[in-house]
Amino acid sequence: MEEARGEFLEIVREARVLMGRERARGRGRIAAAATEGSAVADGGDAAAAVAPDASGGTISAGWPAETLALPGFETFASTARASTAAAVPVSLPPAIPIGPREDLPLDLPALANLVSSCRLCSLCSTRTQTVFADVSPTARLMFVGEAPGRDEDAQGLPFVGRAGQLLNKMIAAIDLKREEVYICNVLKCRPPDNRVPAPDEVERCRPYLEQQIALVKPALVCALGLSAAQALLQTKASMGSLRGKTFTYRGIPLIPTYHPAALLRNPGLKRDAWTDLQRVRDLLREMSGAAPAAGEAR
Repeated sequence: MEEARGEFLEIVREARVLMGRERARGRGRIAAAATEGSAVADGGDAAAAVAPDASGGTISAGWPAETLALPGFETFASTARASTAAAVPVSLPPAIPIGPREDLPLDLPALANLVSSCRLCSLCSTRTQTVFADVSPTARLMFVGEAPGRDEDAQGLPFVGRAGQLLNKMIAAIDLKREEVYICNVLKCRPPDNRVPAPDEVERCRPYLEQQIALVKPALVCALGLSAAQALLQTKASMGSLRGKTFTYRGIPLIPTYHPAALLRNPGLKRDAWTDLQRVRDLLREMSGAAPAAGEAR
């Protein structure tokens, strides 16, 4: 009973964090409401919140238990529907070919060591440890997320919590293994309560991320979530106007998609994410000269 109550309170906490993040991103209609038969904790606050998502539906923090499961993308047909979102022009800064910075270490272990002692912003006072990256430094595909969460801050590795488990399934769905890709975040320290990264925090961490990309030299970058896409492309465009397209980040193709945590909160976004993943898979194959398997979408 005590364990169940602890899990429920954790869901309440995550719902509050979600509401704060959606407000920070400018979504005005966020209302708390108790679902029928749900308990109310911590001074009477309901453990449910509803906010509109990018497609006009809703994101419910009062999700049923099955929504918290980690289904993969194996249930989707290989031919995913095309996005019906209207195309919105996105203004991006001019592409500048990326190369290693001479004022930062020129190898990844030394760069990770420098990051571990970074005190360029206030997050250094609240972190448990920095979270640099995981897996292959010679990967052709790099995933870039927003920032470490609670589990990542504790373990020192990116994407190791529930979102990380779903990311592993997303990687497997495009015929790769986690060990074959490179995973990192824009921020190397966890923001308190998993809030949206502040602009000055992004700017302090940007040189580290750019050096990582320059040293790994990936063939393709996949930006996980709006914050990562906006940071890399230096734009304030919405996810609705960014996803479904392939951009160029300093000479490297970049494909934005939803963060795995967003897919856990709103499983209805998974079909669009699967479309994006197919784009990632097919572009990697095109660059390597491999033809798609029979029956796969192009």
